[in-house]
Amino acid sequence: MTTRQTVSGMLTFDTVSDLYKSSERWFAGDDEIVIDLAQVARADSAGLALMVEWLRRAQVVGRQLHFANIPAQMQTLIRVNGLQGALLNNSNGQ
Repeated sequence: MTTRQTVSGMLTFDTVSDLYKSSERWFAGDDEIVIDLAQVARADSAGLALMVEWLRRAQVVGRQLHFANIPAQMQTLIRVNGLQGALLNNSNGQ
């Protein structure tokens, strides 16, 4: 079974702390997690760091995590920071 979570709005320094706290519940249970980023309007390096933290958290609790619909701006940020192996390989594009 898959749990799909949608992130919308800004994924920036001003928003990631609250989003991190509210996302903790996503990692309960045994389902695969898909985080859909299609509705993210803007992201910065803090948003990128949150994606890395989500991957780490999933690994710690033994859950599979994939990112869906990563916006082009975020994909560029991922590549510029050399994280495509970690983040884009965990993207299912849906």
